[in-house]
Amino acid sequence: MDRITAARVFVQVVERGSMAAAADALEMSRAMVSRHMAQMEAWTGARLLHRTTRRQSLTPAGEHALARCRQLLEIADDVALAPADAADPVRGLLRVACAQSLAKAVLMPVLADFLRAHPAVAIDLRIDSRAVHLVEDRVDLAIRITNDLDPNIVARHLGTCESVLCASPAYLAAQGTPQQVQDLAHHNCLVYAYFGRSLWTFTDAQGQPDSVPVAGNLSANESQVLLEAALQGIGIGLQPLYAVAPALASGALRRLLPAWQPPPLGIHGLYATRRQMSPALRALLEALAGHFATRTPPRMIDR
Repeated sequence: MDRITAARVFVQVVERGSMAAAADALEMSRAMVSRHMAQMEAWTGARLLHRTTRRQSLTPAGEHALARCRQLLEIADDVALAPADAADPVRGLLRVACAQSLAKAVLMPVLADFLRAHPAVAIDLRIDSRAVHLVEDRVDLAIRITNDLDPNIVARHLGTCESVLCASPAYLAAQGTPQQVQDLAHHNCLVYAYFGRSLWTFTDAQGQPDSVPVAGNLSANESQVLLEAALQGIGIGLQPLYAVAPALASGALRRLLPAWQPPPLGIHGLYATRRQMSPALRALLEALAGHFATRTPPRMIDR
């Protein structure tokens, strides 16, 4: 039995949630799907799925097999689609996950140049603030801003994200301007949380750490939403400098407490494995790293 077809059936069963749905998608009989699944388990020597009357889930062996099958199918599809005289090995589909604010302000200019340089590449850009599962979500590259990486994830440091405290002139006129970080505890702060309190940390001019618990009447998991809230005068935001620089330059927002610096965050590219990395993914990582290495940070503005 064709192992590539068996791998394709297995991936469809996982993605569509059942053998019946996979059979419909592949225009294949359910009996044939069942035969291919049996062949996959014989091939791998392990049970790949836990099945109940209501749901199915991957076994640990199934998770490993799923990742390998997707790699196999990508290679097989590339071989089928690539012209015999292809001079540029950078080709194929890349699935990239990124938060909205970073995608709009930073990523899109890089992707535009990359696609012009490599017309045989297609990019499926998935905008999502959550931490994606690279294998389950079929993502080739996830770009995240964090200082708390899972040590089991393969990551490449691409750059640094500076942050800034800011608020609108209307908010400051109504509520007053904080003079030190502890004053933030008495202000309406726009936080990245679904509920409860957050702790904002800073370093003062002497290099000493300081922190303050903050709270407010609006929280969200996307910085673009919190930026708009700050512009509307709802509260004080802690925003990436790349996103807030235009509003600072225009005076729509004012920078607060310049003597206290929020800690910089790393910008990382996360991918499943260093082995068998496609030329397209390698080229995109190099393009991103080159962009951040030569990029001039937005100018910090005090008003």
